[in-house]
Amino acid sequence: MSRIYQNHIIIYTIYISLKENHTTNLLCVFQLFLVSLAFAYFAKAFGGAYMKSSITQIERRFDIPSSLTGVIDGGFEMGNLLVIAFVSYFGAKLHRPRLIGIGCLLMATGSFLTALPHFFQGRYKYETSMSHNSHVNSTANTLPCLSNQSLADSAFFPLDCEKAAGSSMWIYVFLGNMLRGIGETPVMPLGISYMDDFSKEENTPFYLACIHTVGILGPMVGFMMGSFLAKIYVDIGFTDLGMGLGKVQHRVTRFNVILVIKSVVQPYWLSLSTSYFVPSLRRLFKNSIFSLMILTNLVAVNGFIGMITFKPKFMEQTYGQSASRAIFLIGIMNLPAVALGFITGGFVMKRFKLGVVGAGRMSISASLGAFSLFAVQIFLHCDNAEVAGLTVSYQGAPQVSYSQQTLLSQCNMGCSCSLKHWDPVCAYNGMTYASPCLAGCQTSSGSGRAMVFNNCTCITEAMTPAANTSAVLGQCSRKSDCDRKFKIYMALSVLGAFISACGGTPGYIVLLRSIQPDLKSLALGMQTLIVRTLGGIPPPIYFGALIDRTCLKWGTKQCGGRGACRLYNANAFSLSEFVFIPFHLFISTIDVA
Repeated sequence: MSRIYQNHIIIYTIYISLKENHTTNLLCVFQLFLVSLAFAYFAKAFGGAYMKSSITQIERRFDIPSSLTGVIDGGFEMGNLLVIAFVSYFGAKLHRPRLIGIGCLLMATGSFLTALPHFFQGRYKYETSMSHNSHVNSTANTLPCLSNQSLADSAFFPLDCEKAAGSSMWIYVFLGNMLRGIGETPVMPLGISYMDDFSKEENTPFYLACIHTVGILGPMVGFMMGSFLAKIYVDIGFTDLGMGLGKVQHRVTRFNVILVIKSVVQPYWLSLSTSYFVPSLRRLFKNSIFSLMILTNLVAVNGFIGMITFKPKFMEQTYGQSASRAIFLIGIMNLPAVALGFITGGFVMKRFKLGVVGAGRMSISASLGAFSLFAVQIFLHCDNAEVAGLTVSYQGAPQVSYSQQTLLSQCNMGCSCSLKHWDPVCAYNGMTYASPCLAGCQTSSGSGRAMVFNNCTCITEAMTPAANTSAVLGQCSRKSDCDRKFKIYMALSVLGAFISACGGTPGYIVLLRSIQPDLKSLALGMQTLIVRTLGGIPPPIYFGALIDRTCLKWGTKQCGGRGACRLYNANAFSLSEFVFIPFHLFISTIDVA
């Protein structure tokens, strides 16, 4: 008997050991899955942020208006829309990590497609009235004002001008963005539901916060890289290099996710028949909490997408920041605040063991705080830059004009200037002129960026004439009080981003806990479908069209025709930004409450 008893003890010990080893292996595999999922979030966020940081460069590279760049940016959501319902429901019954890996491969392919115009399109030719005049008068580079000549606007374009071969290359960017959207589809609904299924309930908020925090690092790196590449002259930001790096990241993620998770057993309810799809949808939308959360997210995302897409442009036009500095500040200040907010929200929930009600209260409080801070920013916008003939008269009196004819004055009437080109110069009286010719400059010295224009007759017409009638290339800096307002704006923007992000994790937990386990993947997929479709596609388009209406000076394509906007009415631009965004935040806060 004793020997039999000893054998039983040995067998039981071996069983316990094998069980512990199996559990340990599953835990290690699950942790590796979390790391891979976090990197997938990083990679997809990197590509999206880099695309948004390049909006201005894309406009100028392809000479297209903001409304069309909004369509290009919305291509990601359009691609997502095509397959999200199918992937969310049927993907839950398949090998979810493998589908995520395939999605990462598609995102890499989309990034490569976005970079193709760089290889097919010629180098960018900077718009300048000086270079276009050279075929008319060989002294045009030294005599900006072409006196006693009668030139039509068409004469400022080369005689052998042909439509640029790359004029429609933006379609590659649109299609690449759409393919990235298709590839991103399984990452969120399948990844988050998979994590929630195989983690302890009390650990889910912390895991979710960690994944979102790592995901926020993607936009940080994306915006900072966009800032660096925006400084590369002529290639308009060399957008394609960043998309190439995005392709590498997506492929690394695909390798990790596909190979790591194959041993974790899927829950039994994932084998439901596809015939339950319509009844499942009916059950899902009968859930009032889920429907209300969808509506809230939809309104909030409308405001957020409209803001983040054109925020670098807003900082350029309203506060006089360069494109590279605006992108850099968003990446180095706003996005770390968002990452810290996500991790703080998850930590608070885990530390105080907040339930669904506590999470809801925390989400509402964060929304109210963010709305209050954003409302204060309405009073922090700067006045228009002083541009003769557009925002002020040639005498310096405030005068906003959308007509190109106001660019002409007695001081430049005899110069035969083109009204279509934008080649700004800054006079020593602090006023900007649309071109050296329109400033009435008679001579020039130096070359390149160091060129100085002299004897500019229009400078003497200002109410505060300068003793020096010279001008240099580029727009004049804003007034000193504008720099102070910008610092306050950035401080409030960072604080608002942090507070808003603190409510992100609690809001997500409310959504997860309000739906039944067998509907989790479908619910997350439908949320993505609705929010991406109605909250991701329309805002860049209609907000871009709204911005286009505030344009004071349109650029000109190489062979004529309207190009990208060069100067906006900053007051109207600010009004659009500060009324449109708080309205959406206010409505979403009311919905949550």
